[in-house]
Amino acid sequence: MRYQPLSAEFYIRNRKNVVGEIEEKSLVILTSNDEFPRCGDTTQPFRQNSEMLYLTGIDQEETFLTIAPWHPNPSYREILFIKNPSPEKIIWFGHRLSKEQASELSGIKTVMFTEEFPNVLQDLMCNSQNVYLHLPENPRMRWPMITQEYRFAKQLKEEYPLHNYRRLAPILYPLRCMKSVEELETMKRACDITTKAFKRAVKAIQPGKYEYEIEAELTYEMIRNGATTHSFAPIVAAGDDTCILHYIKNDKQMKDGDLLLMDFGAEYANYAGDATRTVPVNGKFTPRQKEIYNSVLAIYKETIPLFKPGMTIHKINAYVFERMNEELQKLGLLTAEDIKNQNPAWPAFKKYYMHNTSHFIGLDVHDVGERDWAFQPGMVLSCEPGIYVAEEGIGVRIETDVLVAENPVNLMPDLPVEVDEIEAIMKR
Repeated sequence: MRYQPLSAEFYIRNRKNVVGEIEEKSLVILTSNDEFPRCGDTTQPFRQNSEMLYLTGIDQEETFLTIAPWHPNPSYREILFIKNPSPEKIIWFGHRLSKEQASELSGIKTVMFTEEFPNVLQDLMCNSQNVYLHLPENPRMRWPMITQEYRFAKQLKEEYPLHNYRRLAPILYPLRCMKSVEELETMKRACDITTKAFKRAVKAIQPGKYEYEIEAELTYEMIRNGATTHSFAPIVAAGDDTCILHYIKNDKQMKDGDLLLMDFGAEYANYAGDATRTVPVNGKFTPRQKEIYNSVLAIYKETIPLFKPGMTIHKINAYVFERMNEELQKLGLLTAEDIKNQNPAWPAFKKYYMHNTSHFIGLDVHDVGERDWAFQPGMVLSCEPGIYVAEEGIGVRIETDVLVAENPVNLMPDLPVEVDEIEAIMKR
């Protein structure tokens, strides 16, 4: 295992918190993610679903978790089902958890192999009235794939139509938003690795190189420091592509005079880091690039202290949108008349700043949590203002991860952000 797993006590506590929110005579069932085939007998890299990770720490395919607190048999009140690590499978695919190892990681005493699941499920269902299942829930995105969670929910409702089915997401998502001390330590490790990756990559930037060469530097430093992978597909965008928000081709040659926007983050122990820095390819900002950069930097520095308890993403946005109007006028990109006559459904600043300023971060880089949820101590969110002037080929975004507190904490304090800092590190 590349990373130090969180303690079994963490997962025990998380399951107890869920049990405290469900109805009596209920059963909770979680399934692992699918393995996605690539070709022949190869698969895409496996990534466990975050709900299974949050409640068990089991980072392995073909896994089921059942929680039945009111079951008459105490040994059936928590069961973890894992893939049978037969000698044949180990020869082909390498190490798989034994029952003892799975129990030690998760804190679950009863561990069975998945072939036992159908018969045990019959017993669990007969002793339950309500069944809590998880399906991904995001008001802004309809999940497009028929995953194992969907297939299992459909199968279960067909086989046991008289039970009452409940959504686990409204219980689990608020719990996941509140980060424990152990989670915060893990996220800080992801952020530290992200910082190291930037400091390595920025020294390799120069005209004539390709974006993917810088991506390779980021990747090398992340993996070298124990990250599993990137927490999302990295954006390494030069020149005009700095204005493409989700550019991931990373295949262009960097030119003298270009800016390079890098939006990236390390994933450590399945927790995400997320950062953005924008730097001059030749090591020196032009006067116009510096002017736009400093406008974004001013908003960035003013916004981090706003991540206090009681705030919301909507309130953060409202502040940033107002400041954006001011900065865009200073830059000569908007006039007071533009703002006065703007379409309220699409304000004038949207031409140059199209996205939100913040999102929750945790086991997923865009983690569970809604824009109207009041911030509480222990939540972690991004702060990422930007200005994108497509007609000038200048896009600037600056981003860090912030821990909500009375005095909000920047989790990447050593990631260079000032113009002088960036130019100095590139000169070296």
